Amino acid sequence: MQIGMVGLGRMGANMVLRLLRNGHECVVFDIDAPKVKNLTEAGAKGASTLLDLVSTLDRPRTLWVMLPAGPPTEETITALAELVDSGDLIVDGGNSHYREDARKEAMLGKKGVHYLDVGLSGGIWGLEQGYSIMIGGEADDVKRLKPVLEALASSPDKGWGHVGPTGAGHYVKMVHNGMIYGLLQAYAEGFELLKNKKEYDLDLHGIADIWRYSSVARSWLLDLISAALEEDQDLEDIAPHIADSGEGRWTVMEAIEQNCSIPIISLSLLRRLRSREEAPYSDRLIAKLRNLFGGHDLPKASSTPQT
Repeated sequence: MQIGMVGLGRMGANMVLRLLRNGHECVVFDIDAPKVKNLTEAGAKGASTLLDLVSTLDRPRTLWVMLPAGPPTEETITALAELVDSGDLIVDGGNSHYREDARKEAMLGKKGVHYLDVGLSGGIWGLEQGYSIMIGGEADDVKRLKPVLEALASSPDKGWGHVGPTGAGHYVKMVHNGMIYGLLQAYAEGFELLKNKKEYDLDLHGIADIWRYSSVARSWLLDLISAALEEDQDLEDIAPHIADSGEGRWTVMEAIEQNCSIPIISLSLLRRLRSREEAPYSDRLIAKLRNLFGGHDLPKASSTPQT
């Protein structure tokens, strides 16, 4: 299948590489020209502008926008709306707020352009292991995108699904990310408690390795904890500053609107805000884990991160 990819950051570039490996044709564009060049060397077709991208694709076109939520995504989809034709399909694969999807669908629908909102999880590991993909929109459009979805997922029949109408893909991904806030916090607090038991001189890496097998606490996050602690159990060189992409905040606000109690996720969000004021061990561990599973920047203890 032929697809145009706009946005070649950590996720977008790896998605293109995975699609190329599976025999798909990718036409790529990014405002950072070297990123385009890197992927053309890997077998993609490069485009110098959005117009060039759209002109290169065969009709009906499929374009996947993989940019940060907010203005970058909004401005790009608005620009594409002026370039594409009726019957084309635009996919928003970024972490956009689900409430914006209905408006974008309506804007594109006036020109007969189709729209899907897609939540993606997998981070920097998606290239090799595949992505978890949550899709919102019309069933016929999901069917049209199926070859790409099958290639991006961990296997053709697992790890992806049509979760509901427009907005549902981003909504499910929002809640997914909110849940991760709670999971990360629980693991980090447990290991902080273990570390503080000085008289036992506990081997945190060894304990993590024990729990990875047969324990009900086992998970991919625990695998990453084991890897992180094998490298450095003290994490003293890591600044205790935990950023947030915004989706945890959206999840908490959604819960308030629904009168739904989600204390663990809410408190884990507040804990991230607190990490920017103090320096507990648990925050250093979460910062390290976000680097390992998502390739996020790893601030050093000597630096002063910006909030």
